Amino acid sequence: MEKWSLMTITVLLALTVRWAVSLGSYSGAGKPPMYGDYEAQRHWQEITYNLPIRQWYFNTSDNNLLYWGLDYPPLTAYHSFVCAYIAKLINPDWVALHTSRGYESQPHKLFMRTTVFVADLLVYIPAVILYCFSLKETSAKKKASTCALCILLYPGLILIDHGHFQYPLSLGLALWAVLCLSHGWDLLGAVAFCLALNYKQMELYHSLPFFCYLLGKCFKKGLKGKGLVLLVKLAGTVLVSFAACWLPFGTDVEQIMQVLRRLFPIDRGLFEACMFSSPTHCPDKVANIWCSLSVLIKIKNVISPRTQLKLSFAVTFLSLLPACIKLTVQPSLRGFKFALVSCALSFFLFSFQVHEKSILLVSVPVCLIINEIPFMATWFLLVSTFSLLPLLLRDGLLLPYAVTAPAFLAACLASFSVLEKTSAEDLQLKAFSLSLKGYVSWFKSFPRIVRSLFLLSLALMGALSVLSAALPPPQRLPDLFPVAVAVVSCLHFLLFLLYFNLVLLWDPKNRGQKKIS
Repeated sequence: MEKWSLMTITVLLALTVRWAVSLGSYSGAGKPPMYGDYEAQRHWQEITYNLPIRQWYFNTSDNNLLYWGLDYPPLTAYHSFVCAYIAKLINPDWVALHTSRGYESQPHKLFMRTTVFVADLLVYIPAVILYCFSLKETSAKKKASTCALCILLYPGLILIDHGHFQYPLSLGLALWAVLCLSHGWDLLGAVAFCLALNYKQMELYHSLPFFCYLLGKCFKKGLKGKGLVLLVKLAGTVLVSFAACWLPFGTDVEQIMQVLRRLFPIDRGLFEACMFSSPTHCPDKVANIWCSLSVLIKIKNVISPRTQLKLSFAVTFLSLLPACIKLTVQPSLRGFKFALVSCALSFFLFSFQVHEKSILLVSVPVCLIINEIPFMATWFLLVSTFSLLPLLLRDGLLLPYAVTAPAFLAACLASFSVLEKTSAEDLQLKAFSLSLKGYVSWFKSFPRIVRSLFLLSLALMGALSVLSAALPPPQRLPDLFPVAVAVVSCLHFLLFLLYFNLVLLWDPKNRGQKKIS
């Protein structure tokens, strides 16, 4: 009973923080003609409610795809339709075709914010709570609630979902998939992940760990017996799940092709969200390798779009290959969670058409291992929030950022004593350090070095945050601070990618083979 009381307090605190953030501004508020992501979500409700399904993804006189055209999978469209149906009952003006474009009012803002709250309460938060209760490492009464508190107070997700404006459904469904696999419910996990992927195509970041883990499990059971049966069941489950999501579009090949073209706009170039035509002019700075390199090398001017696509694919594939091989050969729940982090980070750093918000696809899996490596997880989650700073400043979310980030750090310090968890064993690097014994003399002072780097990193991020918010940039370098934030974050992420791969690859004990119960 006591553990549920603690968890109830945790959830209430998390909801209070979300409510406080939601009182502020949102993406594109009062900024015509395109406004922002808030208007995109409202516009999709307008389109899905007023137009037949066959027109949702096509450019027509009633559906101008240049104005926030649908570019997410069918499940997002169905969700928009449900929200629009409720909105129509409250105020038809909110979703009126054409005339509702750019609609802004306090009642409508309350409605839109409420839809995000409902999605959080029904999908994301329950998955976090059940995950924390199921961890063997957090079986003590207070441990589950403290772990849940740190995950639910992660500022990046709160600021994007309840500030900028976004729904947490795809990440919540992915969490349910991880939870199902943790309990050995492989078919239910496959269904949940298929739903996540059919809500947002960016869940492809997590697809290879799911595929490799389940395939490795089939191999381990034997492909001439139980393993083959499981493989057939999984294949059937995936096919049925996709067929159900795409059923309204399945009668017309052209419909399917048009949806796919909207989901994967490869003709836009390597990093349309970060077009460094010059090193000082970029609307959205993404902390990945291509945008960071483009400060020095104008990649889009040197390499053709098709070559960019091939280069991106090759580098992404090579960077995630070791983790995928390891997980397929030695499938374990622990390895699966670390592979989710490693593969998602590889996609973010090296893949095609990355948005700065995509870092959340890495951050949520990192939240799942915060109880195992609290120091590095806390550090990563702070850097991931910092990488969103230019977007948050543009949305008027400086105050929520300035409050939630230190509050999250304080919660992690209180819950896990992260500054004391810096030894090679605490960082899950004991096996790797043993392999270097006799070659690296400074490994004894490793904890002190890591703590110093962490504090230096915090100071750098704090200084850049203050400079970005308080000082106007030089006239000749108008995007100096956003570019600096992107490059600093990218350097952090490259080091984190190396670290997570070392932990995953140097794990001979395969400890994650034990089921979470």
